[in-house]
Amino acid sequence: MIRKQVKLGDLLVKEGIISKEDLLKALKKQQEYASKGIYKKLGEILLELGIVSEKEILEALSKQLNIPFIDIFGEEINYDFLNKYPYNILEKHLILPFKSDEDFIYVATADPLDYDVLDMIERMSTKPIKIVIALSRDIRAALERLKIYISTNELIKKVKKELKEGSGENISAVEELLDLILQMSIKKRATDIHIEPLRHNIMIRARIDGVLKEIFSFDKEIYYPLVSKIKLLANMNISEKRKPQDGRFSRNYKNHIYDFRVSTVPSLHGETVVIRILDQQKILLRLTELGMSEYNLNRFETVIHHSPYGIIFVTGPTGSGKTTTLYAALNEVKGIDKKIITIEDPVEYEIPLIQQIPINEKIGITFASTLRSVLRQDPDVIMIGEVRDKDTLDAAIQASLTGHLVLATLHTNDAASTITRMVQMGAQSYLVSDSLIGVVAQRLIRRICPYCKTIYNPSKEELELIKPFLKEKIVFYKGSGCKECDFTGYLGREMISEVLIINEKISHLIALGKDKQEIVKVAKEYGFVTLVEDGIQKLKEGITTIKEILRVVKVDVF
Repeated sequence: MIRKQVKLGDLLVKEGIISKEDLLKALKKQQEYASKGIYKKLGEILLELGIVSEKEILEALSKQLNIPFIDIFGEEINYDFLNKYPYNILEKHLILPFKSDEDFIYVATADPLDYDVLDMIERMSTKPIKIVIALSRDIRAALERLKIYISTNELIKKVKKELKEGSGENISAVEELLDLILQMSIKKRATDIHIEPLRHNIMIRARIDGVLKEIFSFDKEIYYPLVSKIKLLANMNISEKRKPQDGRFSRNYKNHIYDFRVSTVPSLHGETVVIRILDQQKILLRLTELGMSEYNLNRFETVIHHSPYGIIFVTGPTGSGKTTTLYAALNEVKGIDKKIITIEDPVEYEIPLIQQIPINEKIGITFASTLRSVLRQDPDVIMIGEVRDKDTLDAAIQASLTGHLVLATLHTNDAASTITRMVQMGAQSYLVSDSLIGVVAQRLIRRICPYCKTIYNPSKEELELIKPFLKEKIVFYKGSGCKECDFTGYLGREMISEVLIINEKISHLIALGKDKQEIVKVAKEYGFVTLVEDGIQKLKEGITTIKEILRVVKVDVF
């Protein structure tokens, strides 16, 4: 192998990616590590200090060395071939011999200057190697797939064998495989399972702490019997593959009853299946357990306990915990002296002392029509799973104006936008003013793993984005990744929120049709704390990271 001498620091300075001052700072840090007997490469130091991103380093090396920089997920990886190499070596050096042709074996690496490792891989190979460059996180993900491939190889062989002998949806190995997927997802604390057919294979991802992570990858021939089995369990039409379908089924794992809500949608390479995991015994039903800051919690409790009528909206994107917040609020106000009715699509969790009505639009049971009927049931409190249209909104407003406390969800980016959204949906400003009493906007952010929590230096871009909110110098933390957090650096989730209380002054502004900015300005005079400010407080407390705040809050909010 031809070895090219490249000085990474000089190259990055030459390309204008870092300054000479940045290079000197990194070299000084490298010397500090060396004095303690710790050897770290310059690239590692630059990444640690937040001076440069891995992609910038690799693009510069790709250009200098004339080695292609590829997206590993755009390549067809031959796992049978990859499995011929020792896994511990591939994992230690983050190197990926992912395919071969008549002339070469193609090897992806995040460090094309590590010639000793590349020579070792070439000695293990039967042909000359051709090097390509890929991001280390992508190589790590591909190696995770290999680990899954190794661990499930025997089961997959069993499925393939039984496929040749009998009906796909009834074979025992498919049942065993589905159980493995469900139990693995539950063990990893997943809320959703995504089964996605690709051109060459089937990818199974789980949403863990709000972020998708690949947990399985199988050959395409496994896809059809697996999906058929799921549809059969969920009482769906197995032969219908062109239309979206919904269903659900239950399973008992370790004396826990889990409900699985299934949704299928046709895609380019087959039906995409999403399974929502609902654990009836783990639903949070106490407001104090939601992770809301004490300040915002007190504001929210004030609204729900001291308002006999009016509308309270909980807003945020899908998966931000809106329904859980509503359930917790209902649990706070419920009692033998109150009639509480919910209208949901679907009913996710059963709550004692509350009458819960599931929506079924196929037979005409909609939010709006059901709400009108519910008003004749003499309720004190009504919960509406989601206000989707003008009819439902009008019915909710009328319910609130006739002496009912209405709790509902709405999709808006922040609390103040709820007012604008209600008007856009057709509500008159004066009716919004009279009916709306409070809005909670929320997001779920990942908590830094306590087992691998460490101090770090954010990048210049990150610091620039949050600079207006940092009045004092703070210490930044992140998770370095460990077995406890599955090497993500995060473990569990925390809520960030903003609670807008509609007092007389704000109500007057709404009636006059004032814009969002003016309403927020006045709300701040009465103690309103925005989503970003609440997130920054969690940052100061060392609970989360800048990246996590930026992931859940739009940058233009800054």
